[in-house]
Order: sequence, then structure tokens, then C-alpha cells
Amino acid sequence: MCGVCGCGQATVEGRTAHDHHHGHDGHRHHAHGPEGRHAAAERSRILRVERDILGRNDARAASNRAWFAERGVLALNLVSSPGSGKTTLLVRSIADLGDTASIAVIEGDQQTSFDAERIRETGVPAVQVNTGKGCHLDAEMVARAAADLSPGPGGLLFIENVGNLVCPAAFDLGEAHKVVILSVTEGDDKPLKYPDMFHAADLMILNKVDLLPYVSFDMERCVDLARRVHPGLEVLRVSATRGDGLADWYRWILDRRAEAA
Repeated sequence: MCGVCGCGQATVEGRTAHDHHHGHDGHRHHAHGPEGRHAAAERSRILRVERDILGRNDARAASNRAWFAERGVLALNLVSSPGSGKTTLLVRSIADLGDTASIAVIEGDQQTSFDAERIRETGVPAVQVNTGKGCHLDAEMVARAAADLSPGPGGLLFIENVGNLVCPAAFDLGEAHKVVILSVTEGDDKPLKYPDMFHAADLMILNKVDLLPYVSFDMERCVDLARRVHPGLEVLRVSATRGDGLADWYRWILDRRAEAA
């Protein structure tokens, strides 16, 4: 979490979004002295800081959730490792769903606006949030970006989080659902290596299934491990490039958009 990962300053389209330094660097604090009292005190302090950070974040997330609900906006938090294909999936989804819903996108990356530029090329508004050294989006960043986008009533807001299967699991953004995307080019044991993320998600998308003949990936093992972590987790098998499973993905989105309206 932020208290120990050393997240840095974030910017929204060049503006400071949220100063995530809290006057400490968890990686520099170590136990010292033969009695271990300092180590215990430091662990206690870090836990307090983490609770404070998450408490503030959860309060802001609740405000975001109410703001989305008032407008009937379905907010989806897309989370994954880098390279899972979530931007490609998002671009394809926008192209296919554009006539059925008003869509806006918040893009999270440590640096560059490459992904936001790809989204804007589709004609959909996007705000880039650069987190600097930070490894995740938080609710305050999303609040500011959403205010800039001002998504229309009954619309879809996709939040593409920073590529990371650790910290984003702990940070509620006010979204209706977390969607974890795992590509078949990654290990099929990821759900047990990063259980918090798969436990927090409402849907797992197994992407790049068109590459299954060329990689060593046990689909059934992966699904089984994910459901050990999160029994009943919904799973969709998708190829964002070839189109496999996209109809099921769109149906899942539109069903939840109807619930949010």
C-alpha cells in the first residue's frame, strides 16, 4: 500500500492531482537496536499510516460512488498487469459500444499520455492521470478526472488503472465493479500469486485466447485457482483482436449499465 510502496506525485493532464508523499519512505525505515522496540514501533506507525490513507481514500470513494449513482453512470475499474491488452480491449469495446452508450475514459499510467491519445482517436473523451512514481490510481485522482470529463447521464466510465496487480486491489475508486484482465501470455498461477486482486474483482477476463496454441497456459487451472480465491467469480474468455467472447463482455456491461440507470 501507499504507506510502504513510496508512491509519488500524480498529475492530471499536466496538473498536480494528488500529492501522495506522506513525509516518509517506508523502504528506508528499518528496525534497529538489539531490543527490537524500534522495529515494533515502526511497524505500528506504518499500520496507522496505511489505515489513515485507506480511510481517507474510502471516504472519497464513497463520495465518487454517490456522484456516479446520481447520474446513472456505470464506472468500471479495469485492472491488470502491464501488457495484458486492456487498452486494446478498451479501444475495441468503445468502437463496438459507441452507438449504445455515452462513453468516457480515465487513463492511469506512471508516465506518458499514449493510451489517452489512443482513446481520443476513437472520438471518446479521455483524461490522462500520470501517477509519477505511484503504482495505482486513488479515489481523489478519479474524482478530479471525472469532474473534468463530466460523464453524461446513463453513460459508461471506464477507468484504466495503472498496470499492477498489487496496490490497485486495496484502493476503492468509487467504481461499481473491478474487472481484472489476465492474458494467456502470463502465468496461469497469477490468481494465487496476487490473490487480493482476484478476490476484489467481480469479473475476470482471460484475454488473448487466440494465442493459446502458442503458449503454455492451462485455462482450466487458472479458472480453478481464481475461484479458490473468489468462489463464484465470473469469467469470460476473450480475444480483443480476433473478437472471441466480446459479445459476452458487451452483454455483461450493458446488463450492469441497465442496473445503474
